[in-house]
Amino acid sequence: MLAAGTESLLRQAREVGAVELGRFCARISALLQAEDWGPDTLDALRRLFLIVAATKYSRRLEPTCVALLQTTLCSPRCPERLQLLCAAVLREMAPSNSLSLSCDHAQSSRQLGLVASVLLAQGDPQQVRTVGQCVVKVLESRQSEGPSLTHLLPVVSKVASLAPDALPEEQTKALSKRLGDWLRYASVQQGAAHASGGFFSTPRARQPGPVTEMDGSVATDFFTVLSTGQHFTEDQRLNVQAFSMLRAWLLQGGPERLGATDADDRSELEGSTVSVLSAASTASHLLPPAEWLREKALEYCQRLLEQSGRRALRKADSDLQKACLVEAVLVLDVLCRQDPSFLYRALPSLRALRTRLCGDPACARVLLPVAQFFLHHGEAAAVDADAVCQHLFTRIPSEHFHSPMLGFEFVQFCRDHLLLFGSNLDLLRTSFPNLFKFLAWSSPALTSEFVALLPALVDAGTAVEMLHLLLDLPSLTAALELQLRSLQAASERPLWDASVRAPGCLEALRDPQAQGLFQHLLRAKASGTVERLTPLHQLLQPLASCARVLQCAQAVPTLLRAFFAAVTQFADGALASQLALLLLERSDSLFPVEGYEADVHRVLSSQFPGLCRLHPPLVVERAKELLEFVGSLGGPRSTGHMLTSVVWAIGEYLSVSWDRRCTAEQINRFFEVLEALLFEVTQSRPSATLPKCPPQVITVLMTTLTKLASRSQDLIPRVSLLLSKMRTLAQSPAVGPVHSEDDLGAVRTRATELLNLLKMPSVAQFVLTPSMEVSQPRYHRDCNTALPLALDMVSRLLEREAGLLPG
Repeated sequence: MLAAGTESLLRQAREVGAVELGRFCARISALLQAEDWGPDTLDALRRLFLIVAATKYSRRLEPTCVALLQTTLCSPRCPERLQLLCAAVLREMAPSNSLSLSCDHAQSSRQLGLVASVLLAQGDPQQVRTVGQCVVKVLESRQSEGPSLTHLLPVVSKVASLAPDALPEEQTKALSKRLGDWLRYASVQQGAAHASGGFFSTPRARQPGPVTEMDGSVATDFFTVLSTGQHFTEDQRLNVQAFSMLRAWLLQGGPERLGATDADDRSELEGSTVSVLSAASTASHLLPPAEWLREKALEYCQRLLEQSGRRALRKADSDLQKACLVEAVLVLDVLCRQDPSFLYRALPSLRALRTRLCGDPACARVLLPVAQFFLHHGEAAAVDADAVCQHLFTRIPSEHFHSPMLGFEFVQFCRDHLLLFGSNLDLLRTSFPNLFKFLAWSSPALTSEFVALLPALVDAGTAVEMLHLLLDLPSLTAALELQLRSLQAASERPLWDASVRAPGCLEALRDPQAQGLFQHLLRAKASGTVERLTPLHQLLQPLASCARVLQCAQAVPTLLRAFFAAVTQFADGALASQLALLLLERSDSLFPVEGYEADVHRVLSSQFPGLCRLHPPLVVERAKELLEFVGSLGGPRSTGHMLTSVVWAIGEYLSVSWDRRCTAEQINRFFEVLEALLFEVTQSRPSATLPKCPPQVITVLMTTLTKLASRSQDLIPRVSLLLSKMRTLAQSPAVGPVHSEDDLGAVRTRATELLNLLKMPSVAQFVLTPSMEVSQPRYHRDCNTALPLALDMVSRLLEREAGLLPG
């Protein structure tokens, strides 16, 4: 969250209009033209940068101001802070047609780095190529110990990412050779401290010492990013920068194509002991530049793996160890993919690292690249990746669900490696209850990621259990919140936390009767069973107003749509029937979060017809459950979206044309229940606890009753009488205050249409219960087929002007 002061500044910056910005640019132009490098100019440039960076659209600056910003950037007398701000403003203006910058304008490598950053921001491929070649030429002409080369390596890395083919082959080889040198041969002595000029400043006191390790011991091997000291030399800084761009540079270069002879020799030896020994004993000075860089990168990463095992004296150093360990393993993965001979040299270190990390909960994030390495190379190295994946999916989400960054990286890891999981994909699918803990805790950030991941997680075996868990996701959030709070002392919990005001929630965790439900909700793997969590909903009710629970509840409708979109791709009739029954059962068993029930009902009601369309016989197969669902509805519950959806499905698919098992007795039973429900919703008077029934429910009930009557024509007189009463009721002044005129008009119109249609039972049956062939979409588009002609004929027959029917 941004601080209130920061939000205020951003809001003010966005509200600056074009006229006010023009006046401000004129003031800055006057300061820059007068070469006033004082604090006023510095403050004005900071404000200008905030104004142009605070909006998504590009701000238009005065041409004079843009020209002076470029002049100031290239001025050798301008202080570095002002040049940084000028470059930042010009980058925010990109792409711009008013730039006249060129790499030739730069007077130093620092200035060249700033100018190049502005030019690269323009996105012109030709300009990217020109900048890259210019910067590499400067790097080639300087010695490794020369000053200020650190400003240019980030530019080279950016060029490589924007245009991998921008640098000529010879320049790429030369830079690869130098990167290898910077990685391996940086000084192991600390840099000299600047003389303070004090009385005790003597040459002996300023004598630099050796760099040290994270644990304080003197470094006995070459310098790396994990080496520590008070002051650093230029080549040590280049060492750090070279490592930071190493993986991108290796990926940009790719595996170097060997000559025919070398390729044949390597193909014969690859995977054998001879290849390992030959790779280890190759004379370094004979290696081509790309292989030289890979060789030094391997040594560097293995050194980092060794350094990461040392006990850091400071927490910041410990965090740095983990970050460098992640990068080192990723670089080793790239190296082994580009040259398989490296695999046998890196494998012992990776195996030892995996063993060490699995026993250290603080290093959970590092296990992701380790798992990636074994997924890529486990088969070639005869190493089973099941163990590390098992640890990854079972323990990490349960223990680290409250880490948003780890959650995002974990889900990204799952998405990026779906094709590599192979047999482990079943492990991923059965671990979805654990993965959903990340989603429950950080739903705003992870909703889109899980929408993309859901199709890979759901299958016929997990669909029912996954749907239950999606509907219980706000309950899971509340349970995780309660679990995390229970691990803290009461004095450490914030006063605004709902669990402080409701100690019964914390006691519920220790209640033997509720422990089984908590354990089911917090399970790590799919169990194949489901539990009715209504008692748990009551215990967690005080947490329903927590912000995290509310955010999770808002994400569930989106996730449900993604779930059903995936399920309908493979669901058979049995699964569709199971899911339809689940929708009926869970429609009145949801965690009572504000607005959650209504949002979920909208989604479920839109999906129920789709399941019936997927397997039409389910209406007959689930007749008992549907009758119980409709028969138990009344009062407030009769106004929901689910009722409308279920009643429509009954009218559409309760027919012998969809299922030969449909009988007249079943139709009559459904008719009686729906008739009683229509009478109840139209005769009940609305109140505070009994809201009015929407006209959609009334019209769908009338239509469904008419459809059933057209299939069992003994019911036609009862329906005709019912529709006449409904038309009369809709015209009664007594219902005027209850429903609007538009609602009453919709009910009257539908009742009149259905009454007219029932006057010709055979036509009503044809129109209301068309055959499956007629129901195909093409029949509604083709004007030469039977259904449109039949409907046109019915319309003509029912017109009063035709005189064929009594008025």
